[in-house]
Amino acid sequence: MHLLKTIKDVLLVPTHPKGKPFIAAAFVLAALLFLLSQYAGLLGVIILLFCIYFFRNPDRIVPQGKGFVLASGDGVISHVSTSILPKELGEDETEYHKISIFLNVFNVHVNRLPASGEIIKHVYVPGKFINASLDKASEFNERTVSLLKTPDGEKIGFAQIAGLVARRIICEIKQGDITNQGERYGIIRFGSRCDIYIPLNYDLTVDVGSASVGGETILAIDPKTYKPKSINWKKI
Repeated sequence: MHLLKTIKDVLLVPTHPKGKPFIAAAFVLAALLFLLSQYAGLLGVIILLFCIYFFRNPDRIVPQGKGFVLASGDGVISHVSTSILPKELGEDETEYHKISIFLNVFNVHVNRLPASGEIIKHVYVPGKFINASLDKASEFNERTVSLLKTPDGEKIGFAQIAGLVARRIICEIKQGDITNQGERYGIIRFGSRCDIYIPLNYDLTVDVGSASVGGETILAIDPKTYKPKSINWKKI
């Protein structure tokens, strides 16, 4: 019964619109393989179920408030360091906390906004497809880099980075957009990484190896403005 419930929970989760062509293609493939043999058809069904699972797009219970930054993706914290913002953003050499989240093929790949504010810069950068778990992927891989300015005037950077398998980044924000914390803003297909750049006046709440849930996990807090009792929760 537990296995059936797990399968039901996975298959009934909405899928991301950008995954529907892949799911449709997998369905057609499964049907054609069944014409060859039952065993081939079962292989097609496995591929179909994996596509549905990969492109799942579950709602999240998102904390809403001031003084904290959320994870932009599911996965594991692979790197924590200090760094300047990506050079493509054209900012000065102010240092930020840099948190990298590695997403494997079994994680939800829908990306969510780390904070509320205005997108003041957004750049798409073509590149390579080296292993996204390597630190140099931030500089060499295909990616989008964005800079958000919060209502308090703080700048938070975030990036979508393609991995070995992922070769298609979908980003649905642009410069000038007014965004809300935890909202979906894109997806990276088949394995990837997210980087988040947070001002140094924030205290980190995660470390290398910590699990991350996009739109729910708090990565860092500003001790001067973070008030846990004032947080509201919203299903997004």
